[in-house]
Amino acid sequence: MLEAHRTHQAKICNHSQVADSLDRHGWSASKLWNVANYHARQVWDETGEIPDHKNLKRELKDHPKYDGLHSQSSQRVLEELAESFHSWYKSDDDRDNPPGYRKRNYYDQNGNRVHEEHPRSTITWKQNGFKHDQKHNKIRLSKGANHKEHPRAREYILVEYETRPDVTIENVQQVRAVYDRAKGRWELHIVCKDEIETPEPPGAETAGIDLGICNFAAIAYSTDEADLYPGNRLKQDGYYFPKEIAKCDDSGGTRATRLHAKWSERRTHFFHSLAKHIVERCVEKQVGRINIGDLEGVREDEGGEAKNWGQHGNLDLHGWAFDRFTNILEYKAKVEGIEVNRVDEEDTSKTCCVCGKTDENQRVERGLYVCEEHGDAFNADVNGAENIRLNINSESNSESPVLGDRSTGWLAQPSVYLYDLSCGFQPQTEVVDCKP
Repeated sequence: MLEAHRTHQAKICNHSQVADSLDRHGWSASKLWNVANYHARQVWDETGEIPDHKNLKRELKDHPKYDGLHSQSSQRVLEELAESFHSWYKSDDDRDNPPGYRKRNYYDQNGNRVHEEHPRSTITWKQNGFKHDQKHNKIRLSKGANHKEHPRAREYILVEYETRPDVTIENVQQVRAVYDRAKGRWELHIVCKDEIETPEPPGAETAGIDLGICNFAAIAYSTDEADLYPGNRLKQDGYYFPKEIAKCDDSGGTRATRLHAKWSERRTHFFHSLAKHIVERCVEKQVGRINIGDLEGVREDEGGEAKNWGQHGNLDLHGWAFDRFTNILEYKAKVEGIEVNRVDEEDTSKTCCVCGKTDENQRVERGLYVCEEHGDAFNADVNGAENIRLNINSESNSESPVLGDRSTGWLAQPSVYLYDLSCGFQPQTEVVDCKP
């Protein structure tokens, strides 16, 4: 059996009845975040180390703000903060900042702070914090002790929800209340566990994927075919949104927060659409195994220092979420019975996939690879994808490049798929037709 977790968005039908309670819990989540953030910074100043989530839970479990949420919900806030600090600490981009405080200060004409406002943070209830009534589409969400008339009373927020007609809510593992700033209302994200039969692989063929920046993905199939997925949309967003966010007076203000959220949503949608399209193509090609380049350490040079590719190059490099995409691809491929294997991609961009000659000078331009041995010109990314498919760095490789054994035209003219917000990935010739 294959275990899969799916998140379903649900509309809150009795929103007017529960909005105030959810607001109070959302603000409590923000206050706990700020208390934990301040504590983490103090520890960092004193010891030079950032506390992990276990230390945060141990130190703050008796803090009054901890009781603003159900205990497991408070734990999740501290886990998210620890994850954010860890992600920032590991980043090699000097432009990144540590997690900020979730509040906005208001000042009078003399510059004195008159009050502060906390945003409505997402609240997560784990299994001990909710009870699901599947028959009547209701979920009881446990209140924090600070929001009960009596701290030990069994009080809860009773939420009536509605999902799409084709969605069945069962085996609920987690419930999140998320505030939609654009709509000005709360909604539920319900995480369900599904168990499905492990499918048989679509076939015995192997595909290779080379991830990049200009072309986000190039795929080579054993059927002498290749697909190319340009990353223009990601690059455009990567230039547009930081500039717009920089124009905001307050980096933590409403407009900046909305821009960050929109940017994240668009990138996530791109990754999911791309992974879905690749898996569909692999099913068509009877692919049972995908080799994908392992890009761990790509942001560092041989000495372990952060690479410097110039202002625009660094922006592209550090925004290149290859690991996140690979995780999404692995999940979607598993559902179809396809194995995803991360392989060493050393020298795959320098080696001719036809004759096996390795020479970094043969990549004469960003997108062109010319082999001096036999004079053929290929798309450089497709050449890399084919070497990854062959897994040329594996000792057990059974498909060594052999000159003249295969045709080479497909290496120079791959099928190109462009991304459109309204209809996902389409062949380059059909993208214009799908626009309204």
